[in-house]
Amino acid sequence: MRARSRPRRRVLKAIEVGHLQHGDRLHTNYDQFASRSTIPNFVPLIADRFACQRPRAPAKVEDHHTDGKPIALFLCVHNVGRSQIAMGFFQHLADEDAVAWPGGSEPGFEVNPSAIAAMSERGIDISREFTKPWTHEIVRAADVVGSMGCGDACPVVPGKRYLGWTLDDPAGKAVDDV
Repeated sequence: MRARSRPRRRVLKAIEVGHLQHGDRLHTNYDQFASRSTIPNFVPLIADRFACQRPRAPAKVEDHHTDGKPIALFLCVHNVGRSQIAMGFFQHLADEDAVAWPGGSEPGFEVNPSAIAAMSERGIDISREFTKPWTHEIVRAADVVGSMGCGDACPVVPGKRYLGWTLDDPAGKAVDDV
């Protein structure tokens, strides 16, 4: 019960300081996810989860979020493989000491099942993740941006630390090849 109330408190705090209109973001997110959803029944849940994750970005940009945890953003084109794997490893290694967000310039429909299975073999669960678009507020909030194959589509914000990684796309590969 406690874990569920934490995101709700963050949303309420963001609304209180004037950085988020949850309903507006929820509708925007719903439209984004509905346009590419293969399972329409889950769109409201996914849009709400994403709306609850987004308040931290503008709060950090404007120095209202002061937990001191660095934020790493992992970007690729479809946000179905490489960025999800990078986020999973980062969260596993950083534990509660840092935050990781994945994103894509053209998010796909679902996280690659081979990527989920490969990470599961390593004891890292990314099965509850879903593909997300990056937003300018999220890029601005990140302390470091890891880019994996999104080229010119990846956002560039002056003053951000960028790491460009050349990683094979796991699309269409078997679990052993991921």
